[in-house]
Amino acid sequence: MSNVGEKVAAVQERVRQAALRAGRDPDRVTLIAVTKTVPPERVQEAVACGVRHLGENRVQEARDKRPLVAGDAVWHLIGHLQTNKARQAVQLFDWVHSLDRAELAEELHGRAVTAERRLPVLVQVNVAGEASKSGVAPEGLIDLVRLATRLDGLQVKGLMTIAPLAADPEEVRPVFRRLSQLAAEVDSLGLDGVRMEHLSMGMSHDFEVAIEEGATMVRIGTALFGERTAAYARG
Repeated sequence: MSNVGEKVAAVQERVRQAALRAGRDPDRVTLIAVTKTVPPERVQEAVACGVRHLGENRVQEARDKRPLVAGDAVWHLIGHLQTNKARQAVQLFDWVHSLDRAELAEELHGRAVTAERRLPVLVQVNVAGEASKSGVAPEGLIDLVRLATRLDGLQVKGLMTIAPLAADPEEVRPVFRRLSQLAAEVDSLGLDGVRMEHLSMGMSHDFEVAIEEGATMVRIGTALFGERTAAYARG
């Protein structure tokens, strides 16, 4: 088994154990391998080891990398999306996790309709209120979801957040718990066509706590591929 294969197996076991501790079905937690700056040959190793979901932060990197990765992978955009990159995002990604403002919702909708598809999206919420993080403020979430439900090119499938970096993952448990509460609040509105099926939360340093608080998607990079030292450059 390759080094990547060993790490994939170890992370999958940690996901399984965290789900079981919370009384949840481990199969309901999707492992998304974050491939930012990871060369395509190492991404291919992960796919060969059974990783089916891949997450990229930047449209440009996905555009260069995706053709070099063979297999039936599902590609997720997990980074901040500029409105002028919406057309490429709709072409490249199966999911967008970072819907955070009305103008982006409208642009993604228009591009998706042109492409004759309905784009699954997650609304990114800045639960911790960090100035350095993207995401709609919790108090603006309902209005953004209501807007998105009126746009036929979008399918609102849940919420996403990025927790602050903390030495002790327990420190960010309230962030994950709050996202779960916000999802329940959205569900309680009974909006047509909206069901909070997914919570995308938790990364390499805190994903087990996120799973215990209801994460259905965890975004794991370092624990699978090691520390990033340089940006991937094609060629």
